[in-house]
Amino acid sequence: MHLARFPRRRYTPNPTPLEPLPALSAALGGPELWVKRDDLLGLAAGGNKTRKLEFLVADALAQGADTLITVGAVQSNHCRLTLAAAVKEGLKCQLVLEQRVPGSYREDASGNNFLYQLLGVERVQVVDAGTDLAAAMQGLADELAAQGRKAYVIPGGGSTPLGALGYVACAEEIMDQSFELGVAFDHMVASSGSGGTHAGLLAGLHGVNANLPLTGVSVRAARAPQEEKIHGLAQAAANLLGVRSPVPRELVEVVDDYVGPGYSLPTASMVEAVQLFARHEGILLDPVYTGKTAAGLIGMVRAGRFAPGERVLFLHTGGSPALYAYEDVILGRTPA
Repeated sequence: MHLARFPRRRYTPNPTPLEPLPALSAALGGPELWVKRDDLLGLAAGGNKTRKLEFLVADALAQGADTLITVGAVQSNHCRLTLAAAVKEGLKCQLVLEQRVPGSYREDASGNNFLYQLLGVERVQVVDAGTDLAAAMQGLADELAAQGRKAYVIPGGGSTPLGALGYVACAEEIMDQSFELGVAFDHMVASSGSGGTHAGLLAGLHGVNANLPLTGVSVRAARAPQEEKIHGLAQAAANLLGVRSPVPRELVEVVDDYVGPGYSLPTASMVEAVQLFARHEGILLDPVYTGKTAAGLIGMVRAGRFAPGERVLFLHTGGSPALYAYEDVILGRTPA
């Protein structure tokens, strides 16, 4: 796979670490757990969207854009990182925030909402769930065009075929690190949300013939439509790269047992997962993505999904700033 053909900005100078989780592994029993620390990626407070933005922002600059426009939920890590990339590149940034839970947006909220203001967002437009988000972003772009400016619109999560190349690159990075460490993994677990991370990993692992099974833990959608979305996006990313063999449909696996009552809504298993990672390994998860994904990992370990002695790699996609908007739930002052 010839990723060097695609323009790329570099926001992280070195590969993110692969680390064993000995205390958590001992506490749970069963497999040997490891973590890929993509919470340590560059830009403000890190997270998986940084990898996607390396390709998307390079494209925006090549097109002469002066403003980035994107969309996310009210505590969106993707919006935070897109804004941070804009600051780094000397661009403006406007955000469309979707209230996926009615009435959930507060301008004075902590977490990512605070960071939007600190980083100097130019404009925030709040819309209700079900709004045509593409049209909302295009409306902002049209307004800027009328002022003689040029916007670059980034879909939610940066989950386009071009954005997914960030996680094709990550798949290659993981395999290189695995070789250098002499550590072969038997399974991998990652979040499955807007789809670019899951699909990019899938395309990348397929492209290098890694033979490493990947399970995506859904944080929003039901299994069947999520698997179809992931397969389509993985194939589109593979096509963009010129991978000759199709991405097999049977490689796409999503579990949807850990979503709970809905996107971003707390669950008891998420709270337990956040506490276990913090108290056994000193690693902060977020309540929306990695917390529920870790709950899926823990649930699969307890269900005997992985054999004793197998090595399972958990992809930490970041997002810890959102923790500060969920303090009462995480510390048990408010029931999940």
